[in-house]
Amino acid sequence: MTLILGPFSLDRVVRAVELVRQRLLRATAALEGAGLPYAVAGGNAVALWVSRVDPGAVRNTSDVDLLVRRSDLDGIKGALAAAGFEYRHASGLDLFLDGPGGRARDGIHLIFAGEMVRPGEALPNPEVTDSEAGGEFRVLQLRALVGVKLTAYRDKDRTHLRDMLEVGLIDGTWGQHYPVELADRLRALVETPGG
Repeated sequence: MTLILGPFSLDRVVRAVELVRQRLLRATAALEGAGLPYAVAGGNAVALWVSRVDPGAVRNTSDVDLLVRRSDLDGIKGALAAAGFEYRHASGLDLFLDGPGGRARDGIHLIFAGEMVRPGEALPNPEVTDSEAGGEFRVLQLRALVGVKLTAYRDKDRTHLRDMLEVGLIDGTWGQHYPVELADRLRALVETPGG
């Protein structure tokens, strides 16, 4: 396979960020309109929290993660379909593509409240009530967001945690809010900020 590179374009970069913003606003407006509880989670929630301290430290993401209740899935499907999204269940994930040409990597990904992502994890996902008003939509509260990131602990989660540490949203004392396994993960990040 030959990779074809387009020209450098700052406009394309800005457009990519704007498309994520538009997807987030359309999806959350649809859920709000249907009276379905949710919270913006994942990289967008991290960016929203980090931007409150230092907009220059914000890291962009290509998808939208929404924390929802599994019992609301049928209503969510209807609300998001009305907003132009197409439901898919693939590789164990529930997601919505942005129309027929949408891609999973830049879709709406659902995270189910109160559930374990993998068996044996230290914490289940938070509840949708662990959120607060973030202007036009609801955002996962910081303590719940940090718990999700410490539990998942993939490379991008560690990067998000480092971003929050760097701007002073959290520090080593936050380990007291979580089980020992997660507190140890946070301590490791504090002790080795560069990775």
